[in-house]
Amino acid sequence: MTSATKHDLSNPAVSPFDVARAAADHIAKATGVATHDVAVTLGSGWGGAAELMGEVVAEIPSEEIPGFAKPAVEGHVATTRSIRVEGASGEVRHVLVLGSRTHLYEGRGVRPVAHGVRTAAAAGVKTMVLTNGCGGLHISWRPGQVVLIRDHISFTATSPLEGATFVDLTGLYAPRLRDLAREVDPTLPEGVYAQFRGPHYETPAEVRMAGIVGADLVGMSTGLEAIAAREAGMDVLGLSLVTNLAAGISPTPLSHEEVIEAGTAAGPVISNLLAQIVQKI
Repeated sequence: MTSATKHDLSNPAVSPFDVARAAADHIAKATGVATHDVAVTLGSGWGGAAELMGEVVAEIPSEEIPGFAKPAVEGHVATTRSIRVEGASGEVRHVLVLGSRTHLYEGRGVRPVAHGVRTAAAAGVKTMVLTNGCGGLHISWRPGQVVLIRDHISFTATSPLEGATFVDLTGLYAPRLRDLAREVDPTLPEGVYAQFRGPHYETPAEVRMAGIVGADLVGMSTGLEAIAAREAGMDVLGLSLVTNLAAGISPTPLSHEEVIEAGTAAGPVISNLLAQIVQKI
């Protein structure tokens, strides 16, 4: 079996956990950091946070790492970084910042969607921070509002788990980590995130449906990654940036340009917030 074949996540004969192990070994060799403690996936609008967390030890083009590819979406970072973070009491932790996220709508399957999280777990990570840009269902949550994810609903009709793998998702988004985030900003609200497959935006009727069943936020990522993180035994913190009001609530048509603009405008504030939260984990 060639190296490319061994790392082909679309091949059912290849274990996704073996590919994650190979990716983690590549990261350890490229960064000189044997294990990492925390991992952060940067969603739309969150890209500026990495440099504020601490000292960037190494930066790797994501497509060089087994199982990863260049981001398919504008607003996502094409590199993976290792950052040295010094806590308030002087302890040093290593943070793995994943800029290359694969979305389900890219058509590559669910394994690549979970690959970043599984790589983080193979690299020793115990706490996974997942961020995203999303649509908000509450008129009071204007673009730029950060919301802590309390729970999620999946409308993807799939799972990153394979075979008879039964994982309890109670408390998936760790209350301890949400409390920690509110130590940085006590005003942060909580909400339920609904993941749709995309790439089209939700219809107004779908947004109404999501709200009826309990969603506060709608987007196209995060939920499946969180499930894979729980399978791997990691604690999860989810942070959503409301980049627009969802369809049927927004008075104007939705566009990806709007998402990018909202993320750019909120960038300095949310990047500083995320950096402070990671420094406290």
